[in-house]
Amino acid sequence: MTPLIWAGIFVVLGIVVLSKTVITVRQGFAYTVERFGRYVTTFQPGFHLMIPFIFAVGRKINMMEQVLNVPSQEVISKDNAVLTVDGVVFYQVLDAAKAAYEVNNLEYAVLNLTMTNIRTVLGSMDLDESLSKRDAINHRLLSVVDEATTPWGVKVTRIEIKDISPQKDMVQSMARQMKAEREKRATILEAEGVKQAAILEADGEKQAAILEAEGRQEAAYRDAEARERLAQAEAKATQMVSDAIAAGDVQAVNYFVAQKYVEALKSFATSPNQKTLLLPMEATAVLGSLAGIGEIAKETFSKDS
Repeated sequence: MTPLIWAGIFVVLGIVVLSKTVITVRQGFAYTVERFGRYVTTFQPGFHLMIPFIFAVGRKINMMEQVLNVPSQEVISKDNAVLTVDGVVFYQVLDAAKAAYEVNNLEYAVLNLTMTNIRTVLGSMDLDESLSKRDAINHRLLSVVDEATTPWGVKVTRIEIKDISPQKDMVQSMARQMKAEREKRATILEAEGVKQAAILEADGEKQAAILEAEGRQEAAYRDAEARERLAQAEAKATQMVSDAIAAGDVQAVNYFVAQKYVEALKSFATSPNQKTLLLPMEATAVLGSLAGIGEIAKETFSKDS
């Protein structure tokens, strides 16, 4: 071989040795280092040197948070409803050595573990719970999957169920059920309204009857009081006339005659069957009686004064 060929060979060997000696780890990654195939240490981001052919880079692990899409799968709920479910998983490698040597194909393992636990969690819930308790499902999945992946040096930060879709016939059945439930609530509310209106109306009638009875009671009390005062007035007038008669006053007799005369005329005038009233008597007699009443009144007032 010519010296030129040997020089080329040495240059190539030098480049190979240099590439295996100088290791640059990018940010967000970690490299495992093996000595004759056995794990020794982990290179963090930065510049590193190692002895070639004795030490070698084993695995290049992504230490950044990663996202896995969980494909759609059919799940049978506790009440035998078929659901189509998909989701997404967020995870991050915390220990590069465990992620490299504790499990083969880390992404595939996390994905299948998540899908299995989705079937387990949703299979323990009925249809209504599966559709309404999304947060509870996510929390249970996160707790189980994170605990299972801890030996792999992985931290599962979040699991989200993206979609839970019942079959079409189940959706139609649910729509009919919801419609019937709404109609039922509307009927109940309407009946409650009618009941409340009837109660309020009965209460109003009760209050009106109470007020009316109280009004009648008050009116009767006032009528009785008025009759009592009238009776007292009549008794006082009778006593006064009696005293006048006892004293020999003729005008008192005229007072009684005039009073009865006026009452009799009033009865005739207010009679419903009486249309014409004939008075075959002298008007002066009536005037005389009235004059007697006036004289008695004058005498009474003069005595009081």
